[in-house]
Amino acid sequence: MLDYLNVVDTAIFRFMNASLSNPVFDKLMPFLTDLNKQRLVLVITATLLLWMIIRGNKSVRLAAILLIVTIIISDQLNSSVIKFWLLSQRPCRTLQHVHLLVPCGSGYSFPSSHAVNNFAGAIILSFFLPRAKWWFFGYAAIIAFSRVYVGVHYPFDVIGGGVIGLLCGGFVLLVFLGLENLWYRTMHRKLQKGNS
Repeated sequence: MLDYLNVVDTAIFRFMNASLSNPVFDKLMPFLTDLNKQRLVLVITATLLLWMIIRGNKSVRLAAILLIVTIIISDQLNSSVIKFWLLSQRPCRTLQHVHLLVPCGSGYSFPSSHAVNNFAGAIILSFFLPRAKWWFFGYAAIIAFSRVYVGVHYPFDVIGGGVIGLLCGGFVLLVFLGLENLWYRTMHRKLQKGNS
């Protein structure tokens, strides 16, 4: 079964990495896939998060704070635990004739940290800002696609990363909602005692 899945994964990788290759994507995907390494993007993101925390309404503030918490959890869980447990090699290290558009990277392949973090962030932001959910998930999907297109991940790496990201984001939301519910019940009891 695992051998069959590896064959399917490799076949889809070859299609996405080679058959879909075109001059436009060859310029666009390396840029998109490494947005997290662009200094200007990091400054803009940090400024936006700070603005959300300082100037945003309650929902926007919570979105920013939980986004930061979620990315810390998802990134550490994936990069420091799951990848070192599975030790999966990247396609640019195991396959020949990969259409490699960025450095292969020294880390392990499964699951993709880009996919984990972007899908974890998408579920958090979508919960608090539901009108923009298609933008958040669309962006996460494009970044996941870019990781395969540039040759550094297999399709199952980004699919698995997406699932793990959704689980991480969902877990943080469940903990938050549980704590919020507990806080409201505690405050309600205090108000009832004060009125009696």
